[in-house]
Amino acid sequence: MNIVVHHNPDCGTSRNVLAILEAAGYTPTVIEYLKTGWTRPQLLGLFAAAGLTPKDALRVSKSPAAELGLTRPDVDDETLLAAMLEHPILVNRPIVCTSKGVRLCRPSETVLDLVDNLPPGPFNKEDGSPLIDADGRRVG
Repeated sequence: MNIVVHHNPDCGTSRNVLAILEAAGYTPTVIEYLKTGWTRPQLLGLFAAAGLTPKDALRVSKSPAAELGLTRPDVDDETLLAAMLEHPILVNRPIVCTSKGVRLCRPSETVLDLVDNLPPGPFNKEDGSPLIDADGRRVG
């Protein structure tokens, strides 16, 4: 299965998604979007495939969204897209693409809906919370 992860290595959720995928036996293509940036067609395609609007995908915490005035209710999609292109950190992450679909994987266990294989259990997230039990079943 081909998997692409739009990843920020400083994000715990993004690191959890990668750990889940790797533990399940996948070797995803990792795009560190803070280094590569975004293109307008790329963002529009990802958002359309994931059923997101720019407002849905806007990262508000730990980003300059509020100071740039992007959290106001009257900010339109074009303004958000332009800001996301200029400041890649404004796009929430991780966005994962597989043959099963595209999703913003927050919380990280959302990625399990996009793959065929689960990690062997028991498997815990970075913070120690259980994700897969000893019998290989999803927890929660």
